[in-house]
Amino acid sequence: MRLRTRYALVALIALAMTACGSGKVKRVSEPAASIQQLTVDSEGNWAVQLRLRNYSSMPMRFDSVALAVKVGEESAGTLNASPAVSIGPESADVVSVRMQPSSSARIVVADALAGGRTLFYELEGTVSATPEERKQRSFEVKSRNSLNQAPGLPGVLR
Repeated sequence: MRLRTRYALVALIALAMTACGSGKVKRVSEPAASIQQLTVDSEGNWAVQLRLRNYSSMPMRFDSVALAVKVGEESAGTLNASPAVSIGPESADVVSVRMQPSSSARIVVADALAGGRTLFYELEGTVSATPEERKQRSFEVKSRNSLNQAPGLPGVLR
């Protein structure tokens, strides 16, 4: 009989502890940024499709982006944007940013396009975002990735 009482007591305590939980845990994680597509116009300027990823368990509004871009070994300039876009939990969205790259970066991209080669790039800077019901935060972002020429689309790297 005592054994049954002990099992019942343990089960009751476990049930009470799970009932006291506060529900879903809201976690704020650092966002990420990457270039989804880079299109070179006839004047050598870039239209960048910047992919913003929200790894948090709650929606976040992305207020501003300031990312230094490096292609190959050349500094291209800074991607500055104020997207003011809300991205759901563990989701991503794409924002368009125009950029006038440095002349050395234009040459690196033109060479990659002409030769059909992979273009390696780096992004480094800050992304300011506001988690749901919280204050705006600034997150440091640093990423390295690559783009390849999009088949049938001249001047486009993905």
